[in-house]
Amino acid sequence: MAKSKEGDLVSNKRASHEYEILDTLEAGILLQGTEVKSLKDHGGNLQDSYILISGRKVILKGANISLYKFGNIHNHEEKRDRELLLHKYEIAKLKELSQKQGLTLIPLALYLKKGLIKVKIAVAKGRKAHDKREALKTREHKKEIDRAMKHRDE
Repeated sequence: MAKSKEGDLVSNKRASHEYEILDTLEAGILLQGTEVKSLKDHGGNLQDSYILISGRKVILKGANISLYKFGNIHNHEEKRDRELLLHKYEIAKLKELSQKQGLTLIPLALYLKKGLIKVKIAVAKGRKAHDKREALKTREHKKEIDRAMKHRDE
């Protein structure tokens, strides 16, 4: 799993607003050379992307990895489907969780770990509009409390 937000190459910032994150998992990803170079240059977008399980394959759909600016005729396709690398038992666990009503699989971030690009996958439940407002209120309330505590300590 990603250690910090600063280490992310690409992150899905809207995911925590749109979904309630229940569980996370780390997966490898099959990429072409120009995709790796583009991601290291922070050229990607995970919004509106999701994860689909078909048979024994786990596929990342809708992720946009920008064309590598120094690429040539061998540059990659921006919105192609990319296969994720997981163990059989992890695939079975994700398949079981995704078949539960209302749960979906979404990518949270692409990041580097020991020189390899990894995907942080979340098992999430979609939020309703009133839940989103409640989450914003809670977050704002927590910030106010933290500010008050900080000023009290000074």
